[in-house]
Amino acid sequence: MPLPSPATRPRKHFSMIRGFHLADAFTLGNAACGVGGVFLAMAYAAKGDLSLFMWAAALAPAAFIFDVFDGRIARWRQTHSALGRELDSLADVISFGVMPASLAFAAGANGGWDAAILIYFVCCGVSRLARYNVTAEALSEGADKVKYFEGTPIPTSVVLVGVLAYAAWKGNIGATLWGGAWTLGPWMLHPIALLFALSGTLMISKTLRIPKF
Repeated sequence: MPLPSPATRPRKHFSMIRGFHLADAFTLGNAACGVGGVFLAMAYAAKGDLSLFMWAAALAPAAFIFDVFDGRIARWRQTHSALGRELDSLADVISFGVMPASLAFAAGANGGWDAAILIYFVCCGVSRLARYNVTAEALSEGADKVKYFEGTPIPTSVVLVGVLAYAAWKGNIGATLWGGAWTLGPWMLHPIALLFALSGTLMISKTLRIPKF
């Protein structure tokens, strides 16, 4: 039996993959907050204006709000798509992976060990999202959404940003970063970076299961 020509093949499947929906606009708002936070973190590092750091930190909960609403809108309008899922993961990497790491680095966790830990944290976030995308269908068991997360969701890094923002508000960033600094071998480690190591490790855990409400 000959295959249908491209002109006669159904296009519904392709439109579901390639089409943008209202929920995707919220996902892009999430990504925009993440990119803005990275830019503001860099601006703070260059100028030392604390208000820039606080504005960067404020964009993390804003990104979280966009992230919550894009899923709710997708379920409300029944517009789940492969494109939307990929957009969500890419936006989350920026807003809840790269941006918190950038803020920590700008706050003073910029030693060699700090940088290694922050890279590990971002890589854990990328791995966590990739694993979620390939296992979501199996975990959902035919329902509209998954019943639980394997490992902590990457948006939990908003808590880390909150810690950094509180430290900044108290004047404990830069040379006075909470926990001080340790010299271990050739590099320096700021103990606050260990929070990022813990967060990353919890994200890639396969034994930790968190119900999704």
